[in-house]
Amino acid sequence: MSETSALEIRLAREEKDLRGAERLRYKVFVEELGGDGALVDHAGRFERDAFDAHMDQLILVDPGRDADQFDHVIGVYRLLRGDAVDRAGRYYSETEYDLSPLKCSNRNLLELGRSCVLPDYRGGTAMFHLWQGLADYVDEHKIEILFGVASFHGTDPARIAHALSNLHHAHLAQPELRPRSKVFEPMDLIPPDAVDRPRAMKDTPALIKAYLRLGGVIGEGAFIDHDFNTIDVCLVMDTARMSTKHRDLYTKARR
Repeated sequence: MSETSALEIRLAREEKDLRGAERLRYKVFVEELGGDGALVDHAGRFERDAFDAHMDQLILVDPGRDADQFDHVIGVYRLLRGDAVDRAGRYYSETEYDLSPLKCSNRNLLELGRSCVLPDYRGGTAMFHLWQGLADYVDEHKIEILFGVASFHGTDPARIAHALSNLHHAHLAQPELRPRSKVFEPMDLIPPDAVDRPRAMKDTPALIKAYLRLGGVIGEGAFIDHDFNTIDVCLVMDTARMSTKHRDLYTKARR
């Protein structure tokens, strides 16, 4: 692995960058997590869908890896702004969640999705590089609310009952910004006083825990995505409600 100080963050513009993002997504969401989809190219090993043409892809690049083989992209965020959603027809998350509270808020929205990092780069500073690029993007476009689905691996809610219950009881979004699952899967599976919090945190993916540390909150109900072999929750982050501590954490890689 190259030194993380050499990593570059940028929006994907060239064909090799777009293919690199799709190749990374295939490695993570298809090969690692067992997902699939109508437009997934198994022969070429590219994960893609109909939304890609309308979204920005923020990529983290290791210049020491082979761009001609599309292996140079080691991290990605897929982004859809509220002022660009008409081109896509709807937000990706609307497949799973009723986003009416967010859409009626008259705030500048940004949907986050397909966030992933190559396994060899996890646990280092790669995620902070992505957050640095995301923070710059948010500032440039004056984004007020970030949201998107985040996933637990597998499709059995009982296996992660403590984690789901903890999210519901401790991190539920305020009603005016609370999306609701369209195919409702209850998250309050265990009463608040019976939740094993250490177990809940252990079972919660690192990315979700990171959003919670930044002040993120959760929509009502989970959604089981059988195509991607995941249980999804809808995360919402209101930048105006970030504490100074949260804001410093979010932007620390920029200083």
